[in-house]
Amino acid sequence: MPKLPQQVRVLVVDDDKAICEFMETFLTADGFEVTTLNDPLAVEETVRAGGFHLLVLDLMMPKMDGVEVLERVRRVDKDVAVVIFTGYPSLDTAVQSMKLDAVDYLKKPFNPDEFRAVLERVLRKKGLSRTPEEDLHKVIGESIRRLRKDAGLTLKLLSRRTNLSVSLLSQIERAESSASISSLYKIATALDVRIQDLFGDY
Repeated sequence: MPKLPQQVRVLVVDDDKAICEFMETFLTADGFEVTTLNDPLAVEETVRAGGFHLLVLDLMMPKMDGVEVLERVRRVDKDVAVVIFTGYPSLDTAVQSMKLDAVDYLKKPFNPDEFRAVLERVLRKKGLSRTPEEDLHKVIGESIRRLRKDAGLTLKLLSRRTNLSVSLLSQIERAESSASISSLYKIATALDVRIQDLFGDY
């Protein structure tokens, strides 16, 4: 899985407690914040209150089937990404799910790598996933900010020492702009560190 730029909140809904426990372990290990529910009747209110990015929803449950749950979810949250998983796939439920804007429809038991690929696609679509390049920019920015503060320098003083604008330095620290090798060399020299020190543990 790519690194997540923020805590991605996932709601797993399945009447089988063992599956909920497995999904919680599996997704937590990949860096997600996971909530599980066994009662489909509680989903609508949980989604309304929860601010979830992703809903993983079983189709065949007592009390209420997954399609009806999804219909209720869409009344309160049109943006949450929904992945349907079911042990009883059918063309009819697949079509109904897609009409309600489910992003994928998986057969249980699923292949973990296949499920990760689905998650990665969902995260990219929602802008919740960082590329390795974006991750590197963040590491460099955080390293420069930490080293600058350790040296007791303001952005203005660092700007004076490097002949780079305060605006550019601020953008580099916030990972909003990529620094050239020349700029990184000037920053490293001004901070009295090696250029590789700006890359942290990357």
